[in-house]
Amino acid sequence: MSSTQTPISPLSSLIFASRWLQLPLYLGLILAQCVYVFLFGKELWHLLHKANTMGEQEIMLLVLGLIDVVMISNLLVMVIVGGYETFVSRLRLENHPDQPEWLSHVNASVLKVKLALSIIGISSIHLLKTFIAAGNLDGLPSCNSDAYLQAVSAAVAAAGPTAAVAFKCSAMTSTGVMWQTIIHCAFILSAIGIAYTDKLMNGTPSKALSH
Repeated sequence: MSSTQTPISPLSSLIFASRWLQLPLYLGLILAQCVYVFLFGKELWHLLHKANTMGEQEIMLLVLGLIDVVMISNLLVMVIVGGYETFVSRLRLENHPDQPEWLSHVNASVLKVKLALSIIGISSIHLLKTFIAAGNLDGLPSCNSDAYLQAVSAAVAAAGPTAAVAFKCSAMTSTGVMWQTIIHCAFILSAIGIAYTDKLMNGTPSKALSH
């Protein structure tokens, strides 16, 4: 005995078809990926061109910047591929040799956990860059401190308005470093919370954390 398929109402078809409105968003992220490729090439050229005149720590900061661009690019790929597969349409990559391993079991929960872990990785790179830069301050005054602004004003008044006056300062403060560390810890706690919630909902450990 064959069962007849229930016809889909026009309203249901319209609502379901509205998922294609997300297509321009994912195409926009692909364009953003192109911008990051350009940024990576620009930073790499700067590293190669200035390598002879830079110290080890300067090179390290530039390399960390390149890693940061790569990790953000990886995050973009994850959102584009995983988001399109989950919310718009199947990519039908089952027989493709380059199909990502995680794409075979991707869903909204797995995608959220993977995005949270990627954000933690990006935040770790930024925090490492901050710690390296903080070690090079050598007691430099804050660029926004009253003492620094008064010293610059006094030097300009003494040397004249057309004289070149150069003072080193730091845009980084201990309070800023502290808050960046706190935000990074908040990202970690958020990822743990998302993974634990996913475990409770599925009754099994999160697949995103097992790969």
